[in-house]
Amino acid sequence: MRGVWLLAVMLLAGCQHVAAPPPISGEIRDLASGQVLTAQQLLTRLAEPERLIIGEQHDNADHHTAQLWLLRSLAEQRPQGGLLLEMLTPDQQPRVDQLRQATTLPADVPGALAWEDGWDWNLYGPIVRFALTQPYPLLAANLDSAEIRTFYRDPPVLKGTRSNTKSVKAVLLEQISDSHCGLLPESQMPAMLAVQQQRDRRMAERLLAAPSPSILLAGAWHARKDVGVPLHVVDLGAVQAPAVLMLAEQGAEVTTAMADYVWYTPAMPKQDYCEQMRKQFGK
Repeated sequence: MRGVWLLAVMLLAGCQHVAAPPPISGEIRDLASGQVLTAQQLLTRLAEPERLIIGEQHDNADHHTAQLWLLRSLAEQRPQGGLLLEMLTPDQQPRVDQLRQATTLPADVPGALAWEDGWDWNLYGPIVRFALTQPYPLLAANLDSAEIRTFYRDPPVLKGTRSNTKSVKAVLLEQISDSHCGLLPESQMPAMLAVQQQRDRRMAERLLAAPSPSILLAGAWHARKDVGVPLHVVDLGAVQAPAVLMLAEQGAEVTTAMADYVWYTPAMPKQDYCEQMRKQFGK
């Protein structure tokens, strides 16, 4: 009997798909144990959860290369239920659905999607093109511009015990101020916080509604377990928070409070966005 059991284990192990190595370098860690993982070990872990959030630095090309590799490789490990993007809004969803039903993609995919210029198509294009040809749905996860304006003018009361704490709001307010280089008037901060958290809430709602296993690609702050979408998922009634893989540059601090796994990619030259913003604000 033991021999039969060992044979079954060996056969199952032989059926496991070994993915091609990722096209980028870096160090992958399981943050709970501190263990350094191989790319294949990471895939094995990420294939288990019902919901997965992959946090990114929007302007880092390596992060988008890693995301595309993960999407391709995870689909070989188990069926994919749905892919959600922070970069897509509800008013773009009909365009996405129409392209998914087309026999061939048009030459001007970003034009057909009304892709927003703020998201560099050179970085996101390969991911979107791949997703449009897959059998699972590609889903919008963000607010549209009309909703953002409404939430900015009249911030709604956010419901939820985890996402609504003073400590969460304090961290997010500091991040909003830093990301705007300290140039935002204090009077605008509550509205900006409301928009940030309503974005997190929408992503959580969409993630819960998506076919599983589902993956959300979003910015690092939206992905964070301690202040972002995972808190809202639990506030909306989920028994378990999504698993979080954070893509981060070497030298960044990613803790167990923020994510379950981190993939450190080589550091890139820093862009001086604050200088650009100061010119915009006339400072």
